[in-house]
Amino acid sequence: MKIAITGCNGSVGRRVVLCALRRGHHVRGIDLSPDTSEALIALVGNKASSFDYHSADLRDFDAVLRVLEGCQAVAHLAGIPNPTDYKVQAHNTNVVISWNILRAAAELGIKHVAQASSVNVVTLVYSQKPDFHYFPLDEEHPCLPDEPYGLSKVIAELQGSTIVRRYPDMRVASLRFSWSVPEKPGAHWKPFSRAATDLWGWVHEDDTAEAFLLALKPDNARWSGHEAFFISAPIISYEELDSKDLRLEYWPDVPVKEGKDVSGQKGFFDCSKAQRLLGWVHKAM
Repeated sequence: MKIAITGCNGSVGRRVVLCALRRGHHVRGIDLSPDTSEALIALVGNKASSFDYHSADLRDFDAVLRVLEGCQAVAHLAGIPNPTDYKVQAHNTNVVISWNILRAAAELGIKHVAQASSVNVVTLVYSQKPDFHYFPLDEEHPCLPDEPYGLSKVIAELQGSTIVRRYPDMRVASLRFSWSVPEKPGAHWKPFSRAATDLWGWVHEDDTAEAFLLALKPDNARWSGHEAFFISAPIISYEELDSKDLRLEYWPDVPVKEGKDVSGQKGFFDCSKAQRLLGWVHKAM
């Protein structure tokens, strides 16, 4: 396939580019910067003949139509990755870009889109006070953010559901990934007390990239329409700590969902839906 990857100069976007090239796809990298980053050039290496780069402001719908033309799938990672000023920038940018990507894909007959959502659709680190109904968090958990970044991702997911209602032959995955990092974090990342509002969650960036490629597989008949998926490592980021002890210390009033277990090294996110429908398993530990 020819896959358009937006936000290709970003740390996660670069890994999605590399993963796609290794699978034999042709990649169109798209970013706001006028030039390909040196880090991305180094990753592309001898696969340069299968990669072309386009600079575009994805807030401009006509520009999106131009850069997506000729592609068969889109991995959408462009946008602002945090609330910034907690006012309008992250919200407005992310919401407009997401809709432009989805609507342009529909216009061009591109049937497969995977877009970057976030675990922050639930009230986590950016919220005034996290509100958890149960552990581990799964896709049935209410999404009630109180800040603009999480809201932008909730709206992006709603836009995914909207576009497939009008274009039922499209398939859109919203990947709610944890903090995507090049190695397992721990004490060198931040004190475990500060990581509590992230639920000590993380995901290796190569496993994030794998999730995007799996979500774009055209021959997967296990799902259709729009689906959201939590993408997070199955273990917490601190080897010396126990998940049960952390829950009892920081979130003693949050119950564990019936049939589930949060203890030992087990994480606070349930990614079984991604495993069941996408075939995604976190490999880096």
